[in-house]
Parts: sequence; C-alpha cells; structure tokens
Amino acid sequence: MEIYISTDIEADGPIPGPYSMLSIGSAAYTADKQLIATFTANLETLPGSQGHPKTMKWWSEQPEAWEACRVNPQPPTQVMQNYHAWLQALPGKPIFVAYPAAFDFMFVYWYLINFVGESPFKHSALDIRSYAMAFLQRNYGESGKENLPTEWLEEIPLAHIALDDAIQQGKLFCNLLQNNLQREH
Repeated sequence: MEIYISTDIEADGPIPGPYSMLSIGSAAYTADKQLIATFTANLETLPGSQGHPKTMKWWSEQPEAWEACRVNPQPPTQVMQNYHAWLQALPGKPIFVAYPAAFDFMFVYWYLINFVGESPFKHSALDIRSYAMAFLQRNYGESGKENLPTEWLEEIPLAHIALDDAIQQGKLFCNLLQNNLQREH
C-alpha cells in the first residue's frame, strides 16, 4: 500500500546547504484521504549558514509564521533521524507529495542524505501541480490552485506553518487523486 506523505518545509534560503530548513511538517494519507499520522519539528540552523536576504525580507513580512518555526528548534541530525524512523514505521510505502515538490523535496532529500544517509523516498517526489495539470488537461500556467475546483481546496488558507500547510496540501492531493481514480476512461 502506498502512503502519501504530504510535506511542507520552511527555509531561510532557496537551496539546502548554504541555507537551512527551519521547519518540516508531513501528513501521511492513504489514497482514500485518511490522515493516519503527522510529523512536525523545527530545526536549528546549519553551522555557518545564514538566511538569504530575499528570503529573510519575506520572513519579516510573516512574523507569526516566523515565530512558529523558531519555537524549540532541534538539531538537524535528531530531527531527521526521528523523521526517518517515523517514515519507516508507517504501514506502507511512503510517497513524497508536495506543492511545489521541487523545493520541498530538495531540502528533505538533502537533509535525509546528510543526516541519516538514505531516503525512503529514493529519488522520487510527486508534484501536486503537475498532477493537476495532467488531470485537468491544461498547461502548467493554468493548473495553479486558483484554477482548481474550490471543493478540492476545502477553503483552508496556507499559513506558512509547515504541518498546517502539509495537511492542507494532502487534502488537496487526495481530492485530486480520488477524482482521477473515479474518472471514466
């Protein structure tokens, strides 16, 4: 059985390494939209890293979200080992899902490889917007959240708090998945 791991991260820059993942939130869903587990943690910044000026300017405009991702930060090694153990304990094959997958997966994969030595996701991530593009038979520019059926979004606003956003994006993905699986061929 596949378990869809809707994941959102918050970071202080555009790429991992020179910049740090500040927070991770994952919500594990079955294909029928059952939320079976969640994981969330705030991380200490990487030694010698500092926030990217553009990203830090954006954070200055999101004070509540910034405050939320700085509560009780833990060492990256501890967080990623706990995250890896959480993924391994799930009752199925974990499939990484995000919106956008390229950004979130880049950080999660880098951190898993650096602090655990392997990734249960292998090299794969499922991008919700790309999936919507194929399902809706539209170009990428017309496949953003603003063009999706409102019932798929369940009117949950993004808060830039990793776990909240992961749960919201997981619901969106499961709604899209169910509509695709129920579509007549």
